[in-house]
Amino acid sequence: MAKLGIGVLGVGEMGKRHAENLRRLVPEARLVAIADVAADRARLVAEELEIEQSFGSLEAMLECKEIDAVVIATPDKFHPVAIAAAARAGKDILCEKPLALNLADARAAIDAVAKAGVRLQVGFMRRYDPAYAAAMKRIDAGEIGVPVTFKSIGRDKEWGPLAAYQSGINGMIFYTNTIHDFDLARWLMRDEVAEVHSYATAVTRPELAECGDVVASVVNLKYERGAIGNVESYAQAVYGYDVRTEIVGSKGSILVGTLDRTRATFLTANGGTRNLADHFLSSFADAYLAEVRDFVRMILEDRAPRVTGEDGLKALAIAVAAEKSHRDAKSARVEN
Repeated sequence: MAKLGIGVLGVGEMGKRHAENLRRLVPEARLVAIADVAADRARLVAEELEIEQSFGSLEAMLECKEIDAVVIATPDKFHPVAIAAAARAGKDILCEKPLALNLADARAAIDAVAKAGVRLQVGFMRRYDPAYAAAMKRIDAGEIGVPVTFKSIGRDKEWGPLAAYQSGINGMIFYTNTIHDFDLARWLMRDEVAEVHSYATAVTRPELAECGDVVASVVNLKYERGAIGNVESYAQAVYGYDVRTEIVGSKGSILVGTLDRTRATFLTANGGTRNLADHFLSSFADAYLAEVRDFVRMILEDRAPRVTGEDGLKALAIAVAAEKSHRDAKSARVEN
């Protein structure tokens, strides 16, 4: 069977993991080339993964005739431009979240994909996590009845350097962190978020406010069919990488990612009563692998993506509303 030729754009932390998975753990795929604006980094990763071709731009990589599809893992700002370029070249696309940093750019990217007749999958890898996938099956089976409340926590262990915020190439916390929870909020509840009210703070790192960002946020959700929800994000939970979600329904509750049941839990940067995950790549290793495997098989089997550009657009719309609510200090409607 012919293998699917893939190029990876952007080989920072996330893109390198995708490249490693494709090179070593997805037998139906062939990692053809790597591109990164830092050409030396692209070359080093290519050497490490024992592939011959590396480039300093997407345009140069797209000239490779062996490439059938592209994985985009650049900083957020560059996603829509890269999607449009790959689409014009006739390549199917897996793009990391967010789809864009505003709705106009996201819609333009989706239009470019539709015009070119290619497929776009958005990187909401939590849908591929075994625990979240199992929860979704039980919800679909009606085991918890009608979903009533959604609660999700996303806490990163360490924040990025100040220069990363000052560069302006990534979105604020709602786009870089919370958007995963916004996608779960739609997917697990099988409903659309109609309105949000955000509260946010930079109290432990006030310099982020000068960059237009925050260190923590709480976003209350109101759904179209009457359910409610709450999402908490925190960019410097020094004790570990902590992701938990609960869906409460009319017949019961499903909790994903709960800490072990103990009389008391004590967590600090120097240790505590539990050994916790310390990075998203370790917590969701299986999910990232399942995601790229599904992307490859989707193309080879000629079927539609499970996580579509429209999913990316709707999660982005919640993030945009959350930012607006934060800026205006009042609730905001979600543009659907």
